[in-house]
Amino acid sequence: MIKPELLAPAGDLEKLKIAILYGADAVYIGGMNFSLRARSSNFSIDDIEEAVQFAHSHKRRIYVTTNILPHNSDLEGLEAYLLNLKRVKVDAVICASPIIIKKASEIGLEVHLSTQASTANSKAMEFWKTQFVKRIVTARELSINEIEEVRNNTDIDIEVFIHGGMCVSYSGRCTLSNHMTDRDANRGGCAHSCRWNYDFYFENNKYNENLAFSMSSKDLNALEYITKLIDIGINSLKIEGRMKSVHYIATVVGTYRKLIDEYVSKGVIDTAYYQKEISKAENRLTSIGFFGGDPTHEQHLYNMRSEKPTQIFIGYVLDYEYGYAKIEERNKFVRGCKAEVFGPNIHKEFTIEEILDKDGISIDVAKHPKEVIKIKIPFEVSKHDMIRKVVE
Repeated sequence: MIKPELLAPAGDLEKLKIAILYGADAVYIGGMNFSLRARSSNFSIDDIEEAVQFAHSHKRRIYVTTNILPHNSDLEGLEAYLLNLKRVKVDAVICASPIIIKKASEIGLEVHLSTQASTANSKAMEFWKTQFVKRIVTARELSINEIEEVRNNTDIDIEVFIHGGMCVSYSGRCTLSNHMTDRDANRGGCAHSCRWNYDFYFENNKYNENLAFSMSSKDLNALEYITKLIDIGINSLKIEGRMKSVHYIATVVGTYRKLIDEYVSKGVIDTAYYQKEISKAENRLTSIGFFGGDPTHEQHLYNMRSEKPTQIFIGYVLDYEYGYAKIEERNKFVRGCKAEVFGPNIHKEFTIEEILDKDGISIDVAKHPKEVIKIKIPFEVSKHDMIRKVVE
């Protein structure tokens, strides 16, 4: 059994480091140019260089998204940008456009084909192999059986999305945002128009008096298919979410890391346990997407929104000494509440018996996010561990 790569997202350097510390084998990021997620692509070349140095020091890899579908005006500076990525030694670029693929290949960068290219069959994969593409990120519209079929009919590396946001349009090729906000979703400007609430009119008559309409997909959660994906030999399992929080990244990456390691080691896992751990970071409803075949209404969010911001993440550990953890507070909590510490090497519960404010004064309630305070913890914790409330 071959252990697949666990590929995580990162929207900034802090999230990138958390992803690596919590078990990602590789991290994908967006630079300030040529990336589809413009709002979450804030890595300058200097930032990318620092990211590569950090990742390589941990024997991990960095992939940079250059996956826009460019117009002529978008191509200015492409070669110089790709040369800079090669200079700072990124491990691969993720592309959707043939011109970017061609230029990156000529420069000597490893190329991974983005899911935006809608690659859904092994013949297409074999074609891209002739174009010096090293890896294919499959179209998200494939079922688990179709993924197995393409895996059996090509030897190119295959990467599959397993978790995170899903675009309601085919392989992300949406134009709602273009028409409604003048922001091109395929050039980095998606306004998530599918998640808006709409009214229906015909000849000035409104047909939905009491219920707004929306049409976005539920987020993807393919946890129950991970063992199958490993069995059939998928090379990389990809998490979506460059705009997510450090708590989300730590929870989701850490959970999949443990799941993959346990299955490869033992050949069996407790799926219910891992689903419970994943749920601690979710704030939208999830589904299996296309893994079970064509989606039904169960995979969509018609006529509803499902965002429910969680406030269970209460602290980010900065230091620990003499029985007290110095933390950066993230959400309100009170003395006496039950909490758990989780990190790359720990998962323990305890009761918060003492809270000290920034001046060292004992308090009953911590209610100032981002404030640095101390809490008493009866066991040693480490920098980058996280603390959250235990919800019964």
